[in-house]
Amino acid sequence: MERRDNHQSPQGETARILVEFLEVAITSIVFLKGVYPPGAFERRRYMNVVVQRARHPQLREYIHSAVTGLLPFIQKGLVERVAVIFFDINNIPVERFIVKLTVNQSYGSKVEEAQLEFSLRSFLIKLSVSEPLTKAIPKDCKWEITAYFRSLPQASTSKEAELWIPTDTKQWQQPPLITPIKSMSSEPLCVQLYLEHPNLSEPKP
Repeated sequence: MERRDNHQSPQGETARILVEFLEVAITSIVFLKGVYPPGAFERRRYMNVVVQRARHPQLREYIHSAVTGLLPFIQKGLVERVAVIFFDINNIPVERFIVKLTVNQSYGSKVEEAQLEFSLRSFLIKLSVSEPLTKAIPKDCKWEITAYFRSLPQASTSKEAELWIPTDTKQWQQPPLITPIKSMSSEPLCVQLYLEHPNLSEPKP
């Protein structure tokens, strides 16, 4: 884990803490859904909470590189949501874990790291007991990490922008069913964690 740069802006410090949290939270979600055998993970402590860490280097690197690649865009307030999406064998999304985030761009005070980490820790605790809110996923499911931007980053501002491109994936026909898991609102950062499931009801005439 990187340590704090004393010259870092409040937005930069908030984004760093948030990216570390996202890496742990996404690993926890993948563990929770049972996509891989339990032996693919090992127990670690983070923010004084027992969490899971991926043992397999490729799995660990995928999650790490995906979220750290978002760091400059989260810092600038460009990222609206980060999603962990599970697909069935036909490549249709069956469940989405959504982290909606807002980094206050006008916040100019020193970031209270301990206070922010305490708030984010409650998300990890809530995640660990949220399995009853989720739905069973197919045995041969696939999953991916997807970021949704408020506005597309300019490719000229960072080479990392080229890693994140808009997709033309079909969305669900009806608005999804949303199940809140946890939310927090503070001066430097607002975060919401919720589940989305497809709405199978017929549209009203």
